Amino acid sequence: MLAEIFNAADFFSWFIENANYVFVFVFMVIESSFIPFPSEVIVPPAAYLACTNAGAGSDMNIFMVVVVATLGALGGAFINYFLSLWIGRPVVYKFADSRLGHACLIDRAKVEKAEAYFDKHGAVSTFVGRLIPAIRQLISIPAGISRMNIGTFALFTALGALVWNGILAALGYWLSLHVSPSMLFEKVEEYNSYLTWAGIALGAICVIYILWNAFKPRKAE
Repeated sequence: MLAEIFNAADFFSWFIENANYVFVFVFMVIESSFIPFPSEVIVPPAAYLACTNAGAGSDMNIFMVVVVATLGALGGAFINYFLSLWIGRPVVYKFADSRLGHACLIDRAKVEKAEAYFDKHGAVSTFVGRLIPAIRQLISIPAGISRMNIGTFALFTALGALVWNGILAALGYWLSLHVSPSMLFEKVEEYNSYLTWAGIALGAICVIYILWNAFKPRKAE
């Protein structure tokens, strides 16, 4: 699965030999921005090295790996947030004011209403979105377009990233007890598929819950 995204095996081997906090931070910034890059090839091996005291990452601590990875994820999320705010939002409003937008039943009032809704309810979406594969990088875009409160965005992005990176670090710790370095990539790829399905299931549950709240009968005032 990871190998389909890019030559993950070669990168994985390189990272094992050169891992440090700087690389963890930089690659997590990339992973969390608009560039597709799997965090699964960063945090688990870094945590593995921290627990086994092997390779270039022998001086790393697993808890600091989680902290640094979370800061990197937050930095990448800010890139998407501000790009969406400065570039995406004007484009959305220009479309809403156009004839084509009106033909699609979209106008400025509806966009403003959507912004207000996401600003009010987007915190949970931001947190949960950080736990869902392929959504983690994208959830910052509607937050930026809707001008979600930056403090709220930072808090729930950091919390979601912290939980996700904690899960990946726990995987790295568990593998350090049972897997040799030569088998590490294969096992990370195997368990990543389980995490992917778990994330998809979580996303489906959240969508069902949101739809249920949106369409359930309302009691009379």
